Order: sequence, then C-alpha cells, then structure tokens
Amino acid sequence: MPARVHAVIVPELGLPEMAATVSVWLVPLGAHVRTGDRVVELLAGDATVDLAAPAGGVLVQRHVEEDEPVVPGQVLGLIQSNCS
Repeated sequence: MPARVHAVIVPELGLPEMAATVSVWLVPLGAHVRTGDRVVELLAGDATVDLAAPAGGVLVQRHVEEDEPVVPGQVLGLIQSNCS
C-alpha cells in the first residue's frame, strides 16, 4: 500500500489581523505520531494553541521553524503514513 502524506495546517484562529507564530515543535523530525497527538504549539497573542496530528505516521517535513510567523491555511509540516 502506498504511503499517504497528511499536512499539519494552521487553523482559522478567529483572531482578526493577529499574527501567530510557531512556539515549539512538540515532536522531532522522524518521530512516530498517532492521530490526535500534539505535534506543534502556536502562540497567538496571549493564547497558545496545540495542533494535533491529522493522521498517524512519521513527521517527515517541517515547513516552518520555531519563532516564525504563520497564517491560517499555511502548511506547517507533513506526516507520512504507512512508512516502512
């Protein structure tokens, strides 16, 4: 069965014109995650938002590093499922 790739995406935060940043990646590249595991933490104003893995697999890419700004809909990283 071919591997599938799932994007970790910044959700709509409901904060008009407010920049969010990646506070901390909670798992390293190459780490195995399960669906729903916390993967990355965003800082938006005084609030922190934990983003969960959309699928189980391996975190294979980070498109944004810590302390970089992000916007809703932006891909933060990729999780590959069915890795051998």
